[in-house]
Amino acid sequence: MTNQTVNYSPEQTAQLVANYKAGATVEALATSFGKTTRSVVAKLSREGVYQAKSKSSGVARVKKAELVDRIASLCGATPEAFDSLEKANHEVLEAILTNLR
Repeated sequence: MTNQTVNYSPEQTAQLVANYKAGATVEALATSFGKTTRSVVAKLSREGVYQAKSKSSGVARVKKAELVDRIASLCGATPEAFDSLEKANHEVLEAILTNLR
């Protein structure tokens, strides 16, 4: 007979599931329980509650070039004057555009 190591007690499992259903992220749960993210995902999957993050929202992402063109337009400049802005990350460009509106 082999001794099986118990990674999660029934109490830990109940708390893990309750916290996850309450909106806690897998990363936060892993940290609070002293486990790896993979371990938490596996346990939540075995308990039938884990929902994988969707890879895409079904909405096409606006290209950085178009964001730069919109920023240039709002600033009253030609898009060519803002070409180097395309090197900025997408989130920064969206923030600039939002603040210019």
